Amino acid sequence: MLLILLLLIPAIGGVLAWLSGARHPDWPRWIAIFALAADLLLTLPLIGRAVMPGQSAWITSIDLPWIPQLGISFELNLDGLSLVLILLTIVLGLVSVVISWSEITERVGLFHANLLWATTGVIGVFLALDLFLFFFFWELMLVPMYFLIALWGHEHRFYAAIKFVIFTQGSSLLMLVAILALVFIHQRATGHLTFDYLALLGTKMSSATAFWLMLGFFIAFAVKLPAVPFHTWLPDAHTEAPTAGSVLLAGVLLKTGAYGLLRFVVPLFPAAAHEFAPVAMTLGVAGILYGALLAFGQNDMKRMIAYSSVSHMGFVLLGVFAWNTLALQGVVVQMLAHGVSTGALFILVGALQERIHTRDMRLMGGLWGAMPRLSGFGMIFAIASLGLPGLGNFIGEFLILLGSFRASVPFTVVASLGLVAGAAYALLLVQRAFHGRTTAQPGSAKPFDLTARHIAVMGGLVLAIIGLGLYPQPVFDQVAPGLAALQHEGTPPGNTPMEGQP
Repeated sequence: MLLILLLLIPAIGGVLAWLSGARHPDWPRWIAIFALAADLLLTLPLIGRAVMPGQSAWITSIDLPWIPQLGISFELNLDGLSLVLILLTIVLGLVSVVISWSEITERVGLFHANLLWATTGVIGVFLALDLFLFFFFWELMLVPMYFLIALWGHEHRFYAAIKFVIFTQGSSLLMLVAILALVFIHQRATGHLTFDYLALLGTKMSSATAFWLMLGFFIAFAVKLPAVPFHTWLPDAHTEAPTAGSVLLAGVLLKTGAYGLLRFVVPLFPAAAHEFAPVAMTLGVAGILYGALLAFGQNDMKRMIAYSSVSHMGFVLLGVFAWNTLALQGVVVQMLAHGVSTGALFILVGALQERIHTRDMRLMGGLWGAMPRLSGFGMIFAIASLGLPGLGNFIGEFLILLGSFRASVPFTVVASLGLVAGAAYALLLVQRAFHGRTTAQPGSAKPFDLTARHIAVMGGLVLAIIGLGLYPQPVFDQVAPGLAALQHEGTPPGNTPMEGQP
């Protein structure tokens, strides 16, 4: 029942927020906060809880009949990996509500309804183990995100929203075809029609069939990650989305792609994924370098951060297909740290645009004197993005490189150049925006600094990124059983379970 409540509370909260928007603009905001806070209170007691007796990784689960004639059930399972990602989703959802308090003034009820429904879809993605139910939540989270971009975005919001839908829906169709093919192949082999992930593991099929089905799943998740060359929707969507939309996109929705690679692609098709690993790692390295290069060339601060996400998530793709303990631990930390640091940078860009009405770094400079608190937080998260030791991004990227070194020395050496490129664009952002000579016109009003509400949010995110950097062991302990189970499922016959090499 607990897992169902995690879905019902934000879903119903979204309906109430929409209905209450006509009465008072603050009501939807408080409803959203109460709904997400209730989910957080339900989730916190699960931290550190032991797995269920007789289960390899699951903390809690529920399996109810839904469409039994088609082998579809309402199956939700929670392990340590799902738990940390759901916590990230809820926390960033709360942050999105707080930082949108003054930014969103039109159709406030509908805005918070879509925010809560997007959160519901993401939580469902992290819980669903019936593949039909997973696909349902995968599609559910896209619709409200489209409206968040199209209705509350910036100048070219309709173009960005339509592009987002075309890329994600087109790739989702490939995944749906792959799901149906896998189910029917399993039915032909066993006589049992089911969409149950646990039952579909180890389905017998030819190597060619497995490769094509794996590719259908991979493309869907690579688009969402996003991996080069499927990344072109991301800069437009980030640039045009409202601040809360950018936070959810960078902090949460991109992680669903990485989660899909971990949970479905490699475990369902271990031999095909093993064969495909060099190609996937090549795409990961290409994303690291290409994203960093494009980030360095941007003048729009929001677009720079968007391209930096392509680079950072390239490390995730590299780590997933290295498929060993160190690399997968790094993938989890990188997902969490990227969600915190990049989400914080988008919040600061939104606050900056609200104050000086531009995102163009050519029109900035010397902001530290006018807005020292905003500039100080900006520097902290910029150096977190470049991977400064002691902050969470360093732990994630270091472990990924350490794990990928065991899988492929050449890929690791080339990927490490991304750390240098990351330092270049991060320091460029700090120098052009916060230091140097001010470009403000004589006599113009001094922009006001961060409010207490923003300072509280940013202070919490600073503590989170420092905590991940200095003491990530609780995260490792939480996800260890789930990662061990995934490695066992995703290792082809004849390989050592903890050290599968591409």
